[in-house]
Amino acid sequence: MKSIKDVNFKGRKVLLRVDFNVPMDDNKNITDDTRMRESLPTIQKLLQDGAAIIIMAHFGRPKKGGFEPEFTLAPVAKHLERLINRPVHFTQELLGSGRPEAMAKELKEGEVMLLENIRFYPEETKGGEEFARQLASLGDCYINDAFGAAHREHSSTAVIAKFFPEDKYFGFLMENEVRNLEKLMHNAPRPFTAIIGGSKVSSKIGILENLLDKVDNMIIIGGMRYTFTKALGGKIGNSICEDDKLDLARELICRMEAKGVKYTLPIDSVIGDKFGNDAKTRVVPSGEVPDGWESMDCGPESCKTIHDIIMNSKTILWNGPAGVFELSNFAKGTNSIAKSVAEACKHGCFAAVGGGDSVAAVKQMGLADQMSYVSTGGGAMLEYLEGKVLPGIKAIQD
Repeated sequence: MKSIKDVNFKGRKVLLRVDFNVPMDDNKNITDDTRMRESLPTIQKLLQDGAAIIIMAHFGRPKKGGFEPEFTLAPVAKHLERLINRPVHFTQELLGSGRPEAMAKELKEGEVMLLENIRFYPEETKGGEEFARQLASLGDCYINDAFGAAHREHSSTAVIAKFFPEDKYFGFLMENEVRNLEKLMHNAPRPFTAIIGGSKVSSKIGILENLLDKVDNMIIIGGMRYTFTKALGGKIGNSICEDDKLDLARELICRMEAKGVKYTLPIDSVIGDKFGNDAKTRVVPSGEVPDGWESMDCGPESCKTIHDIIMNSKTILWNGPAGVFELSNFAKGTNSIAKSVAEACKHGCFAAVGGGDSVAAVKQMGLADQMSYVSTGGGAMLEYLEGKVLPGIKAIQD
């Protein structure tokens, strides 16, 4: 693995790709700067070395091609100045105008420059080689620290690496993600328990299939579990269900049984008479949801069962919430899992957490720092867990 730890970048112009696609409110205030903070160790190491840093990042999904004011990185540049306590050179002019090129050329040791939103260029998402060459001409080495975009074969995340055959590296964030994911998928202590949630089976088929030969326990939660419950003959009322995936659910159950994987579905459910925080609620067995009601969360007995499995595990992968986590009255199942995983970590368990709501849960409860590994890349982590080769990783390893 090509890390930056043992390399001194003094006097070099480093092209650094990061994931600064951070959430903002209507006034362009950054509401969660976690992704920026995660790349600070890489930035600080380069500054301590005496490098000049040219940062490439994206924000949102611009569609028009060219500058779009609602997707500018100007607020990110200002926030980055506060985080690193030094000026950040930034212009909203795009490559080809001459201004960014001149700024990059004039950049001195210990200075930082942020290019405007890399997705303002249509060539970026197309993986244009000529555009990658144009970017590469700005610096003399390349570091990828954008795990959140590692599953994209874009110019700045993958193609650019070919122009730096001997000078391409993982940043600390990327190195950490790759090391932990490789441990998870290839060298995980047993028993290994996967806790997989989400609204649809169809979005997690690849993960479920790829984990069959790796895990000892499969806990299926969230909206997708109702498809399994119905496939086994249970009544699910108005709960979310993919009727066209019932046969697939039965097939996956048969495959788990054939491979000796112990699968667990929640045995009780918190149900509501409507989808809302003000719904009337009851707790019923999971396969006995009456018509007109829908299951919204795991029940208390399910939480106990899941807790026991977690506490007897040496490795845990958690991806996806237990219920309608965004509604506080139906977040107990997700919060219970978060507490159980944190407790298991205290006893030496290796636990990896990924996926927006799972990560949000551990952060909200102040438990993120108690997990072994919290992934910064939702889509990238999903594709890795499906067994896919991530272009942003392959480009550095080749």
